[in-house]
Amino acid sequence: MLFRQIFFIILVLFGMVLSGVIYLNNIQNRCNQQVIEQGVIKLTWKQETVELHSSPGLLYKQPSALVGRTDVASVTPWSAPIIWEGTFDATLIDSIYKQQNLTIATTVFALGKYTRFIKDFLESAEQHYFVGFRVHFYLFTDQPESVPEVKMGENRSLTVLKVQSLNRWQDISMNRMEKLEKLIENELADKADYVFCLDVDTMFYGRWGAESLGRLIGVIHPWFFDSQRDQFTYERRPESLAYIPAGEGDYYYAGAAFGGTLEDVHNLTKTCREHLNIDAANSIEAVWQEESHLNKYFLLNKPSKLLSPEYMWRGISEGAAPIKIVRFANVPKNYAEVRPN
Repeated sequence: MLFRQIFFIILVLFGMVLSGVIYLNNIQNRCNQQVIEQGVIKLTWKQETVELHSSPGLLYKQPSALVGRTDVASVTPWSAPIIWEGTFDATLIDSIYKQQNLTIATTVFALGKYTRFIKDFLESAEQHYFVGFRVHFYLFTDQPESVPEVKMGENRSLTVLKVQSLNRWQDISMNRMEKLEKLIENELADKADYVFCLDVDTMFYGRWGAESLGRLIGVIHPWFFDSQRDQFTYERRPESLAYIPAGEGDYYYAGAAFGGTLEDVHNLTKTCREHLNIDAANSIEAVWQEESHLNKYFLLNKPSKLLSPEYMWRGISEGAAPIKIVRFANVPKNYAEVRPN
């Protein structure tokens, strides 16, 4: 009888331990990067809500509710800020965001002769791009052996990812959305807080920092920031999913730079990739490939913050009255020589 009682007690204890293990395992499974529900993979994201905490004793210029830039618009009709020089305090905003221990993922594509731009891009980024933050560059290239050695600072790194060569620059352009979508799913979801996609045939000339962070970021195109919407080069053919009718549109956004949180950029790239594929199946290619689809996406899904053309300017030698500083700009090049077609 005593033996049976002891055996029963042991059996109950074993059951309790087993139930605890199963419960903890279920909790762990729910916290995994990818959760599968009814056959659909759902990503979970590293990014949490950023609290705007200021450091005690921090000194910075007193803000004014009356004095500011009067030559440019600093807010959109949907109340999203437009970032220009003079609309933020770098000391204050860096203090707020550096407390968050953020990781900024940044993708660039350098195929064919575009590998010649890698060195200047990375070296100038080391001087101006999210200085003092953790930054991880992801370089997609068909020539890993051509990637130059660039000394990276503390908490800054470069991963080179090999991709196949493509014969048309238009295909290279359109392929970026799918590559970024898959990178977010397979690599970044639990490793980064924000991601930007930037063109490689560019250089940084001034600060690009935490003032650019937000949920969904679009950059106003440097050639259309002062144009009427009927002059925008939107896709005007109704057959394309990038179609924007005459009389519609907010701004014309540059395909050379966009970003945001992992979740929002994943939604953007997934949607654009799907629409590009549907267009291709219908034998239509939007006038400016992924930039056309990006503009359609931003029309229907308003960016939470816009960056002025300071963040994607025409070239360092060109000027315009509203541009008080050039932060990021195209570099001179012969497109006929560097593009494959």
